[in-house]
Amino acid sequence: MLREHWERNANNWAAWATTPDFDSYWSYSTTFFDLIPPPGTRTLEVGCGEGRVSRDLAARGHDVVGLDSSPTLIHLARQTAPAIAFVIGDAAALPFPDRSFDTVVYYNSLMDFDNMDAGVDEGARVLQVGGSFCASVTHPFQDAGKFVDQAPDSAFLVDENYLEHRRPIDAPVDRDGRHMHFKGWAYPLEAYSRALERNGLVITALREPGAPPEIVASDPANVRWQRMPLFAMWRAVKAA
Repeated sequence: MLREHWERNANNWAAWATTPDFDSYWSYSTTFFDLIPPPGTRTLEVGCGEGRVSRDLAARGHDVVGLDSSPTLIHLARQTAPAIAFVIGDAAALPFPDRSFDTVVYYNSLMDFDNMDAGVDEGARVLQVGGSFCASVTHPFQDAGKFVDQAPDSAFLVDENYLEHRRPIDAPVDRDGRHMHFKGWAYPLEAYSRALERNGLVITALREPGAPPEIVASDPANVRWQRMPLFAMWRAVKAA
């Protein structure tokens, strides 16, 4: 199961995620935070990991609860931000009453759940009517292929079945002395959309950010990613 995988890799992930300007979060998160509404009564982050998004939400005035299935990551999150309520729990069975949050946030976590559909169902259940469901996922189209080479005008080759309902992602990565083993699922955008539709969640904003200038400046080969989105981000509102 994915939860066991992420627990085994918790310390590697925390080191990867908290090194400034190392992970793409530092360049792409601004686009995501622009989708999140102003602070309301209570905000839930599902799949909070070591807590970086929850900390940034709290810095923006949100009353945050962070939830993750990894005991190690929750322990690390509590150490870095003891004022935030961090909870060990299952995204497919959230330990909260119906309609107890006005914002629910999933930053690059939906594709790492054992059951994405149940995760969306539960997020919708604990969301108030009129509340916002904000999510970012690795863009499923880029998960279906790769650039042929590092040339700025390199062709992007789609060599997987993009429309397959769920494809496994298994990607160990080594960079600058750090190791991280990413593992999850690639879904077509329609799979996410259908999960939202089923729960009365209406998309009101969608972003597909290309590489920002600082990503290109750090490595000129990244100019390729100005033609291909790395993430899909959206805000959906609970209609009923």
